[in-house]
Amino acid sequence: MAEIQIVPFKVEHFTAIQELNKKEGWTQLVERNEATFEAWKNSNVAYIVMKDESVAGYIRGLTDGNVTVYICEMLISKDLRGKGAGGKLLKFVHSQYPRTRMEMLASSTSHTFYKSQNFRPFYGFRKTFEE
Repeated sequence: MAEIQIVPFKVEHFTAIQELNKKEGWTQLVERNEATFEAWKNSNVAYIVMKDESVAGYIRGLTDGNVTVYICEMLISKDLRGKGAGGKLLKFVHSQYPRTRMEMLASSTSHTFYKSQNFRPFYGFRKTFEE
């Protein structure tokens, strides 16, 4: 695998993040551009995967620093998948908060990756606010 770097999120990364989201079909994040931007600015876990000076992936989450790191989104560009970048990114984030457990939701297409990284499944719920 070509060398990747993991760097803290900066505002100038956001356009490239949204391009990755668009390519992945994560339309809600793209359509809610302002809310997604605010989420990035307010997340205390926010790192970018750089390859050849371009954004090639990211992870965004929240932590209390002691018990839980919750991963909100993680995305690796299709050309880097299966080459170790996702595992390296997860290990990096967890090393920043070594006393915590790491939790996330996975899709039916990503659950095998997380199992290969020694995550165990757990039951959860999700709801969008209703007026």
